[in-house]
Amino acid sequence: MPRPRSLTPGQLATAALAVIDRDGLAGLSMRAVAQEIGMSTMGLYRYVDDRGELEQLVIELVLGTVDTTPPGTARPWHEQIEIMVERVRGVVGAHPWIVPLLITHRHQSASVLRWSETLAAILTEAGLDGGKRVIALRCLLAYVVGAIQLEHLGPLAGPGTQVIADHAELPYLSETARHSDGVTTDEEFRGGLALLLRGMDPR
Repeated sequence: MPRPRSLTPGQLATAALAVIDRDGLAGLSMRAVAQEIGMSTMGLYRYVDDRGELEQLVIELVLGTVDTTPPGTARPWHEQIEIMVERVRGVVGAHPWIVPLLITHRHQSASVLRWSETLAAILTEAGLDGGKRVIALRCLLAYVVGAIQLEHLGPLAGPGTQVIADHAELPYLSETARHSDGVTTDEEFRGGLALLLRGMDPR
């Protein structure tokens, strides 16, 4: 295969993301990305050491588009958090297969750290500090990651939930499942976030 004279990190990340969007995270490999670019696998090693480095580039490519600017203190703190969370949901939701990479590489990602810094600042202004702020920040990250996965890979309303609705021996669970068709993904996400934020309120 002809080898490109020079590749930028952005080009590598774009190729890796294309592989993930098409074949899922399991399809990401040095060979697959090399083929996407049109070069040999060994040629790709001139630019990155391994798949893990490709994963980091993908996270920066996607999360780098998230607006990490504070929404403004004129809004109540919980509204500021909602805005920040929705920004990530919108961007990551377009590429849900990268969610596990967000978990793995969050400490190395400058974009994730900037987003988390803004969240931490908002929580501090709300009156949460010390251990309470630690728990609040981690809860928000866990909720965002889990909710995005459920929304795209196993939503509340779907074939799997319908199976649960038919279990007469699980009356409470099956009744809950039967009501799921009336809950949109936006209602599910925002309703859960509202419950979480209500529990964080320091007042």
